[in-house]
Amino acid sequence: MKISKTRLPNGSILKSEEKSFGYLDSFQGVFFDKGNFVSISEIGRLFFSSVPNWVEYLFKIRNKIVSLLGLKTSNSLKDRQNRLDNFKFETGEQFGLFKVFSKTNNEVILGEDDKHLNFKVSLFIDKQTNNREIKTLTISTSVSFKNWFGNLYFFIVKPFHKIIVPTMLKRIIKNIEGNNNR
Repeated sequence: MKISKTRLPNGSILKSEEKSFGYLDSFQGVFFDKGNFVSISEIGRLFFSSVPNWVEYLFKIRNKIVSLLGLKTSNSLKDRQNRLDNFKFETGEQFGLFKVFSKTNNEVILGEDDKHLNFKVSLFIDKQTNNREIKTLTISTSVSFKNWFGNLYFFIVKPFHKIIVPTMLKRIIKNIEGNNNR
């Protein structure tokens, strides 16, 4: 399965803000949606459940460090899977560090505003024109820096981010395609 670096999709909610971001990247993969059953909420659930164990470990370290600096952290979610199963991905809902900013039939915008930077993650499904069951999933990350510490923080995080997002995208697509074969 090929994951490639791409541009922010033209139909993305984030497109109107594109010029204001201090950082923006997008990664894309293709998946087969037999029967057109994959919803944007399902993509959101897979986003949260496709985090590799090594990334969870990195987040724990991150949370310990940044909590000392007064930045927001994702609290340990008790009964994480049950909460995720019941999460509707509606505007204003929060799951860990991620708040839902917007949702359409083909996109959900997650993220957080903090005192050093704001970040948003777009999960965007695009149907291919020649086959309705072949779709692309694009994960785009935008960052707006509020101060020098935001720049420093993301400078440290960016190399990990560029590995984590394509890894998660690949895992999401594997989960979708595994569910299609049941």
